[in-house]
Amino acid sequence: MASYIVRRVLLLIPTFLILTVLVFVFVRLMPGDIITLMAVSAPHEGTNQLDTTAIEHMLGLDKPAATQYWEFLTRLLRGDMGNSLWSHNRVTPDVLARIPVTFELGFVAFVIAQLVAFPVGILSAVRQDSIPDYIARGITILFVAAPIFWLGTMVVIFPSIWWHWSPPLQYISPGQNIGLNMVQFLVPGAILGIGMAALEMRMLRTTMLDILRQDYVRTAWAKGLKERAVITKHVLRNAALPVVTIISGQIPVMIGGSVILEQIFNLPGMGRLFVDSITQRDYPYVMGMNALFCVVGLVVILLCDLSYAWLDPRIRYS
Repeated sequence: MASYIVRRVLLLIPTFLILTVLVFVFVRLMPGDIITLMAVSAPHEGTNQLDTTAIEHMLGLDKPAATQYWEFLTRLLRGDMGNSLWSHNRVTPDVLARIPVTFELGFVAFVIAQLVAFPVGILSAVRQDSIPDYIARGITILFVAAPIFWLGTMVVIFPSIWWHWSPPLQYISPGQNIGLNMVQFLVPGAILGIGMAALEMRMLRTTMLDILRQDYVRTAWAKGLKERAVITKHVLRNAALPVVTIISGQIPVMIGGSVILEQIFNLPGMGRLFVDSITQRDYPYVMGMNALFCVVGLVVILLCDLSYAWLDPRIRYS
């Protein structure tokens, strides 16, 4: 097990380097150019070659691409994401200050997703083709098909029209009022979490239906074991393996959903900062946050692989 962990961690190193190269290249392939934006926003009319050349030199963008990437990578390995091209402020403290907001939204969404997916998935599989099963599958299809941005917009608009109520759109930190802070994250967390739960529930139901038809499960029923014991000890643990894989694949969905929902619900998290940075073509912010997202995704995938042996003792890492 220890050797497997070491190999997987070592494998993350080239994967991370490849991802940083892709981030560096794709950010600079985005339409638009920060040099032109700065030249246009300068306090004079029109632009000329001298202006753009001076701005390019000031930002260090006249260096070869390989040199720029090497400087970005070495700073990143030291925990420094660089300085903003617009304000020249350090990127790392600003990003770290916004991580708790995005983390809280993701945590609330994750908890809600598991609280919905597992009970509903188990009920839908055990009571196959029953009325609760049909209802659960119908709601699942609805939330799988409905885009997150549409659900968030509807939740903000229609309650304000029908009941003169809308979710709080002014951020309240836990230090100000922890109760109102939790309420503020409940609605966007539920929207993001239910969308994640729909995929998990469908996978859990499908896997459990397959396992319930296995011979060892029939033997457990024949021995007279109670339904709870059969489901929890013999069915659910084996059915959880594909669900864990789905959960690890939900991280990009969670990040993308947080970007959208933070805009809709006015949450000062990494999502809003990410969108603003793309709009302004502030490369250090965009590359730094992309690198952080990549690290989180790689760590989650590693934890997912390691959890397989705990869920299924037949799996051995050698």
